[in-house]
Amino acid sequence: MDATTDEYVLGRQRLYMLPTRHGLYFGLLLMVMLLAAVNYNNGLAYGFTFTLAAVGLVSMLYTHRNLTGLRLTAKDAEPVFAGQSARFPVYIHNATKTRRPGVWLLSRCSSRCVDIVPHSSRPLSLTVAAPRRGYLPCPAFSVSSAFPFGLLYTWAKPLRPTTRCLVYPAPGPRLPWPQNPDETHRHHRGQSADGDDFVGLRAYQPADPPRHVHWKAAARGTEWLTKRFGDSAGGLVWLDWGATRGSQVEARLGTLCRWALDAERVGMRYGLHLPGHDIAPDSGPRHLHRCLRALALWGGAGV
Repeated sequence: MDATTDEYVLGRQRLYMLPTRHGLYFGLLLMVMLLAAVNYNNGLAYGFTFTLAAVGLVSMLYTHRNLTGLRLTAKDAEPVFAGQSARFPVYIHNATKTRRPGVWLLSRCSSRCVDIVPHSSRPLSLTVAAPRRGYLPCPAFSVSSAFPFGLLYTWAKPLRPTTRCLVYPAPGPRLPWPQNPDETHRHHRGQSADGDDFVGLRAYQPADPPRHVHWKAAARGTEWLTKRFGDSAGGLVWLDWGATRGSQVEARLGTLCRWALDAERVGMRYGLHLPGHDIAPDSGPRHLHRCLRALALWGGAGV
């Protein structure tokens, strides 16, 4: 699936402005100074009051101009596992020759202030918790600024991008490889017990040599397991939904996720069998992503 990219240009129709708390105090002070100048008919007080009022009006122009013309680009986040945090990249582009200080990127999850130099692009990110598998949408975000004096506050309408993050199932604990009809085929392709590469675990059998027993697992009081060694290159395994244990869907998906990661780590070829969906055996990062994506979206999660 192609990555999604959303672009926004902050024109005048997208921007709003209101006085800050300090701006309200400043306006109240000007009113008191004007009343005092009228009461005492003091020319110097008139001049000082109008000078400060002019500063306030000019700051309004600079505050609004600090955001006008900025271009924002939001992109899809890199896939993560359930329980991790997704980082949605947002780029702020300043194509003008004016420096843009004190620009805030705001969302319900995070906020950050940056200065953007002329003719440059500043990469930022929105960090969002990803508790469940499936697609996680990017949260709405906005930009704001109170430059230069903090008297006025300008902000953009909330931007709601269509970008999202694919959240894989959380990998389960390491369990023995599934025993399926391809077991014999794997041995014929070089995955014998006399190889040098560790390729996984399986249930203990009385005929297994003691040096291959997973003694740490036995010491923890869990089931006895046997380490499997061999030439992992060319090995083949089917990751089958029916070979997983338990009644919890997420736990079974986590087991398949762990098997896929382990198979990719040791260089095996692996296929995935889910109810109603099969992925032919292969290996490599693209194949791993296909398998993990199928697990993430199985059952219509997050679609």
